[in-house]
Amino acid sequence: MFIDKAKIKIISGKGGNGSVSFRREPYVPEGGPDGGDGGKGGNVLFVADRNLRTLMDFRYKSKYVAENGQDGMKKKRYGKQGENLEIKVPIGTMIIDEETGLLMKDLKDDGDILVAAKGGKGGKGNVHYKNSVRQAPNFAEAGGFAKERSVVLELKLIADIGLVGFPNVGKSTILSISTSAKPKIANYHFTTIDPNLGVVKLHDDSFVMADIAGIIEGAHEGLGLGFMFLKHIERTKVLIHVIDVSGSEGRNPIEDFDKINNELKEYNPKILEKPQIVAANKIDLLGDDMSKYNELESYVNKKGYKIFPVSAAINDGLDILLNDALNELNQITDDYEEPLELFDFETDDYDPEYKKISGHYNENESVYVLEGKQLIKIFNSTNFNDMGSLRYLYKYIEKNGAIEMLKELGLKDGDSIKIENYVFEYIDD
Repeated sequence: MFIDKAKIKIISGKGGNGSVSFRREPYVPEGGPDGGDGGKGGNVLFVADRNLRTLMDFRYKSKYVAENGQDGMKKKRYGKQGENLEIKVPIGTMIIDEETGLLMKDLKDDGDILVAAKGGKGGKGNVHYKNSVRQAPNFAEAGGFAKERSVVLELKLIADIGLVGFPNVGKSTILSISTSAKPKIANYHFTTIDPNLGVVKLHDDSFVMADIAGIIEGAHEGLGLGFMFLKHIERTKVLIHVIDVSGSEGRNPIEDFDKINNELKEYNPKILEKPQIVAANKIDLLGDDMSKYNELESYVNKKGYKIFPVSAAINDGLDILLNDALNELNQITDDYEEPLELFDFETDDYDPEYKKISGHYNENESVYVLEGKQLIKIFNSTNFNDMGSLRYLYKYIEKNGAIEMLKELGLKDGDSIKIENYVFEYIDD
């Protein structure tokens, strides 16, 4: 099954906590601190893999979590770094941050990598907190937070040449005869509901050709499977516009030509700037009466396009068509694609909200609640059996104006303040 869009949640690894440890060797009186640092949490990476063709795997699994860093150990031993999590996706997959809607990276080439969520930093062991005043620090730093985000994966096929046209005009037949691809072919509309890819080999050259599923009127507005079809045309370099010149289904070939180009224009006007070749298919059904072809040829030529009579069913005229397509392909020097607004990783890494402390009153528990990323990290680093460690926490809260903020909300002597699951009594001295 061809799946070209998926939404998943990714979570990097949490950093390991620093260790609180003291030397205990014989003959080392009053051994000092020797707690090691925690290991860094694993990153979440996306990797483009040319062996993949669909995002189908993400339909069955929607949450991906990297390994946490190991806690530090005694004797100044560092914790092991968490394993990075590599998520493989097809070439042509765009990674989009769901919250902002901004593009994180477009993985266009095999092996392209995006670090989408960095692991938390490892916490420092208590050996780092020894100084001339504090000879035996009984606390260490908690590991850094994991990064959690939802991302949208959107696949746009990367093909050199795209076959476009109404359903049942012979695109799949052209692909199957020209390449080793084996698309489903039958005489009814929407036999092809997924794009198919194949490699065309001509002389000493080759190119990738895609059969873009049939377009209908209103596709640019999402009618039928419009958006699913049209977006895969954006990355093709040359278009082969396949038309049923025989009008075997009661349609007018000239009207078909205009309607398809109008759908492409309404979806993205730049698509019509790509080289386009017209394939007048089912020419064999005209017999000796070539008036329909001649009329179409005259109209298409006036529009500035080349046209080739072909019959995919009996493999007539395809070599000439494909040779011209290859010639157009070789003349392309500037593969322009409209730039998208990019996700700002620098701001994301900086996290301006990190040092912010917020507070509110919880009526259900009758407590004042303090929240903040740096506050929680310091709280998690606190040893509640050590007055020096507690004093550091209290000073941080007071220094950052949290107490004054809670007083403005109504805090008074004897009230309770809650941080995470810890509740303590406020004493106004």
